[in-house]
Amino acid sequence: MTASELKNRYPYNTVLTDEAGNPSVMVYIPAFSLADVIPGAPCVPHPAFVVEGKALPGIFISKFQNVIVHGIACSLPHQDPATRVNFDDAVRACTAKGKGWHLMTAMEWGMIALWCQKNGFLPFGNNGEGFDVREPDRCATVSYRNEEKGICRTATGSGPVSWNHNGREDGICDLNGNVWEWNGGIRVVRGELQLLPDNNGANDAFDQGADSADWRAVDARTGEYIAPHGEGDAEHSVKLDFVNGAFAYVADAVQDAYPHARFCDFSAVRAADGISEQAQWLLQALGCLPTGDLSLVADVSLYANNGSAERMVFRGGRWGQGLNAGVFKTCIDDPRTYAGEAVGFRAAYYEAD
Repeated sequence: MTASELKNRYPYNTVLTDEAGNPSVMVYIPAFSLADVIPGAPCVPHPAFVVEGKALPGIFISKFQNVIVHGIACSLPHQDPATRVNFDDAVRACTAKGKGWHLMTAMEWGMIALWCQKNGFLPFGNNGEGFDVREPDRCATVSYRNEEKGICRTATGSGPVSWNHNGREDGICDLNGNVWEWNGGIRVVRGELQLLPDNNGANDAFDQGADSADWRAVDARTGEYIAPHGEGDAEHSVKLDFVNGAFAYVADAVQDAYPHARFCDFSAVRAADGISEQAQWLLQALGCLPTGDLSLVADVSLYANNGSAERMVFRGGRWGQGLNAGVFKTCIDDPRTYAGEAVGFRAAYYEAD
């Protein structure tokens, strides 16, 4: 479809054309503060709206899980979402669109998830076989089925309006299920959380490579960013441990490292003693530590590997996971080279100087 056709079809959204001339349907999210979505947090911009220390008026998020057109990510309706794309290729497909374009970051994903929770509406999606298990009579258009697995993926944006992040026609589609989505600007190294500060993952001047010097750990005492040591053992850095059957963020060395996935209810994830209030706000901003009304996140799990050298992050879940898919569903168990039939991505954009 042309940009003009997309504008006519989605009048309440924005259609942006990238440097290669490809149109993408985008949802504009105006900036808001941490206090707006996290009880007790300060009235400062959510970090998703801060790039290189500069506050943004808002961010554009792809309305649809992306497809790839001639090597470039595009947000287009009624397509089979791109899958079998590894992390680095997803980053490249997004940054190929031009300045300001990037793989949706973990900070942006957390921002959307918290907004949904604060507004008391967590979107449905294809977490069954072409439908949400809570409303099985409302199906989307099937875009991929498998003889063994049955109905798998559905076409982008073909579900009911309850699959949009705000429950309206102008919302972001398919954040719950269908396919997992890679998040940029975040990784875990032997249990240590490492980020590109604030939302610097949105700027391709910051390197997300495995050996990049741009990665930063988080000081558990202050919530400030600190240089990691390379082995996930920076002193006082925030790390993910497994304590009494659930994940916990700790400031000391990881005691129970395991180089495979374990899981617990997301609502059971906690911050141990030594994790400052400032560090907790950062974790909550990412959507990686529970806050607010926990009844809204009661069914989803955190899957994580805290023993391997590097593990990347994808969010949202996939088809067939039922209530255990959604905007707070997180998996931290795969290397950047992983490319599977149930993992996709979406691009985002900010107006760079």
